[in-house]
Amino acid sequence: MPVDLKMKIAIIGAGPAGITSAYELAKAGVEVEVFEAGGTPGGMAKTIPLWNQRVDLGPHRFFSKNKRVNELWLETVGDDYRIINRLTRILYKKKFYDYPLSPLNALENIGFLQAMICILYYFKEAFFPTKQDGSFEAWVTHRFGKGLYEIFFKTYSEKLWGISCIDLDADFAAQRIKKLSLFEVVQNAIFKKRTKTHRTLLEQFAYPCQGTGTVYQRMADFVQRQGGKIFYNTPVESIIVENQYHSLVLTDKRICNGYDHIISTMPLSLLTSRLKGVPENVKNAALTLRFRNTLLVYLKVDAVDLFEDQWIYVQSAEFKVGRITNFRNWTPELYGQEKSTILAMEYWCNDEDAIWRDSAADLIGLATRELEEIGFKKGKILDSHIERIPKCYPIYRKGYKETIKIIRDHLKTISGLSVIGRYGSFKYNNQDHSILMGLKAADNIVQKEKNDLWEINSDFEEYQESFVITQTGLVKE
Repeated sequence: MPVDLKMKIAIIGAGPAGITSAYELAKAGVEVEVFEAGGTPGGMAKTIPLWNQRVDLGPHRFFSKNKRVNELWLETVGDDYRIINRLTRILYKKKFYDYPLSPLNALENIGFLQAMICILYYFKEAFFPTKQDGSFEAWVTHRFGKGLYEIFFKTYSEKLWGISCIDLDADFAAQRIKKLSLFEVVQNAIFKKRTKTHRTLLEQFAYPCQGTGTVYQRMADFVQRQGGKIFYNTPVESIIVENQYHSLVLTDKRICNGYDHIISTMPLSLLTSRLKGVPENVKNAALTLRFRNTLLVYLKVDAVDLFEDQWIYVQSAEFKVGRITNFRNWTPELYGQEKSTILAMEYWCNDEDAIWRDSAADLIGLATRELEEIGFKKGKILDSHIERIPKCYPIYRKGYKETIKIIRDHLKTISGLSVIGRYGSFKYNNQDHSILMGLKAADNIVQKEKNDLWEINSDFEEYQESFVITQTGLVKE
């Protein structure tokens, strides 16, 4: 179907989903205007310069088996990427566990007796299964047994989400680890080269030499070269849906109008609650949705050999930090000639938590103390930097899907509005999920397709054919 070049599309947000839509629409010759609250594209996946080096907002690895998503990634990155040999570990009770699992390492750390208890709990589930009540705890306990759940899932998940695993919806586990089993973990550890691998256990991934944000910066540059407009530091307050054309209301109360279609990646709760004419039950449902915030404390350490991992999951309850990223262990292009290491100490919190309001000095002090207690402070802290990122992670509180259905059913009645991305669709997307959402949203506009964007990242890994990125390009599995 021919493209209507007279169309004018507004996109709220230049994160992976939004800027992908803009990129595809610009390629088709559609007039695009992007409104981004921050100063650069990429959202949570952007890369920032820091102390003559480059860092991401925590660890961001890209992996997909979707041919089109991978082709787009390679189209923007070209040859400017490396295949990273992943090295990550779990810190639990002051011991480091290989991740993916190494049976000998796990046995040594857990101890023979505790390992036998974990195995007994695992087989207990075959005969006396845990009753499924819709919670993350019940789902994971049934899949792995109580012992492994408490060691490898409970503490980290509660740090990340800020709620008990009893209150966390099982849908989170179903999305992220739905086909992972104890048998597959052990099989992968023993026969690494012979079996297909769950994405959670992947030991290699493609990474742009200059940081993960390279993908989205290059998309943004292309959009602007094609005549598209990107307005940075321009947050959107709400949208107005009326008659044939839609409008945006910016936070400074300016109104931008005349859009045939609006693609929104702004938090679903904010978008819905600020729409005019929304039924009270829909507005109330939107107001119950919650997002988790992220605090990133970057420490510049006067050393180059702190530890070998790209990142470490901190399961230990005695530490507030949830994840530690070492940017020295990604690509040499990130640090160049610098003789120091940048670490990102990652903390999660809610708006009302005291740590979200803590001063920079308090946060730096906390991160420095915990780094030293863990045993990674092997050099002087030369400098520090803090990134406060609100509304990063949609909280899958048990029963949240019923709330989303109320909102989704109403938004589907609004012509000329698409909601995509981690924030916009209230889904814990990886980069590839958001890229696919952006592609499909553009297809719906340009090709008049009827893709159900809400279904992306519901059963994302089912493909008739799988393709993966290698150092020589895209290959079929």
